[in-house]
Amino acid sequence: MINAEVTKNHNESPASIIRRFTRKVQGAGILSRVRGIRYSSRKLSHYKVKQKTLESLTKKANFMRLVKMGKIIEKTHFSK
Repeated sequence: MINAEVTKNHNESPASIIRRFTRKVQGAGILSRVRGIRYSSRKLSHYKVKQKTLESLTKKANFMRLVKMGKIIEKTHFSK
């Protein structure tokens, strides 16, 4: 990550330092990069994908077994 650094010049007001710092941050593209990665999630490992798939298959098989036994009534979707 790139750090933006601004040093105070002789006879410079705090407002102008903040303005220079803001321009430097925008020019470096730091905020756009941070906002871009804010909600992104990393790619799941092969093992995690496999575990999720096996879990969903197990749940589906359990549901179908309960439907066959008559303990759950399966909802049917009718097209209009």
